[in-house]
Amino acid sequence: MTDIARAAIAHEPAGLSANRSLLIAVIGFLTLVDLFATQAILPSLAQSYGVTPAQIGLAANASTLGMAISGLLVGVFSANIERKRAIALSLLVLSLPTAMLAFAPNLTVFAILRVVQGLFMAAAFTLTLTHLAERCEVRTAHALAAYVTGVVASNLIGRLTAAFVASLVGAEHSFLFFALLNIAGASLVTVALHRNAPEPMDRKGRFWNAWLEHLSDPALRRTFAIGFLILFGFIGIFTYVGFVLMRPPHALSMAALGLVFLVFLPSMITTPMAGSTVRRIGPGPAAAGSLAVALVGLALVLLPSLYSVIAGLTLVGVGTFFAQAVATGHVGRIARGDKAAASGLYLSSYYCGGLAGAAVIGQLFDRLGWTAAVAGVFAALALAALLGSKLVRPEGA
Repeated sequence: MTDIARAAIAHEPAGLSANRSLLIAVIGFLTLVDLFATQAILPSLAQSYGVTPAQIGLAANASTLGMAISGLLVGVFSANIERKRAIALSLLVLSLPTAMLAFAPNLTVFAILRVVQGLFMAAAFTLTLTHLAERCEVRTAHALAAYVTGVVASNLIGRLTAAFVASLVGAEHSFLFFALLNIAGASLVTVALHRNAPEPMDRKGRFWNAWLEHLSDPALRRTFAIGFLILFGFIGIFTYVGFVLMRPPHALSMAALGLVFLVFLPSMITTPMAGSTVRRIGPGPAAAGSLAVALVGLALVLLPSLYSVIAGLTLVGVGTFFAQAVATGHVGRIARGDKAAASGLYLSSYYCGGLAGAAVIGQLFDRLGWTAAVAGVFAALALAALLGSKLVRPEGA
């Protein structure tokens, strides 16, 4: 550990002030707000481009491909990069493809721009986590809870905002608003975060040796698979439910569809409890139990009542976000050696699951209907729950 890092630790408070917690949450929100906000306006985008739900769903979620690639590469090649400057630059450059989405002439260009967005979103996300770790803020439950809350808020507020702005200026031009949010995030990081020298990782041999070592661990492979299946199911449901709700018998308007995504509000309360729950009952019961909640939600989503659908979506959000928090923390606890490489592999697997979910569930939705799509998600989350039940707390934890 460098002398600068030790000095930073010495001056780091044991807890976090309310202002510091809010800062971390806002950075988390502004970093990932572009990822899921687009899902709230997919029906309008599908109409604008004249494509099917599966086609626009896959194009919109192409950002997860960029995030999967970036999550791996940033962890490997960022050892000597100054974190604050790199985070701010990533968010600033992110504003360019975001703004260009407003003028994408066809679906192919739209998908390419979403991939580029994913590259810079994941870079900012990974570097922010690394920055917090090096300043020892993620040692406290307060910092982790704050950042997780900000990320969950990006799902809620991002979708609400996208639907509202799209109802005013149109779906395409709403991307200009989100480009301004990217610039705001870069400005906030520049003003509010402290600079600190990175702590280079001591790697022996070629950089992919750490990946091979982690992939040889059955416990880590199981956790990577859980992450894949969680986002597979989450994307599968929340990408295509908007098309269902805007059709009869519900026939919701764009603004009303945005309000449906208030279903993420309970997740902002429950997700930060994942750490304490794991400490009490262990990662296996915590992961399996939370995914069981999501499975109950899927059953409710199929009922004809709008209130049942909203209740079901709420449970799916609570269950999947909670399980994701459990799995993410479990990777850090069980990985031996290069933990950054293990986290990169997990995030890559997680985001690949999102892209696969958009593709597979989209085809089920287009060809066989909503019930078949929900059944596909149910199978994925049921398998994730089975694998999650086998998670074991490491000795001495």
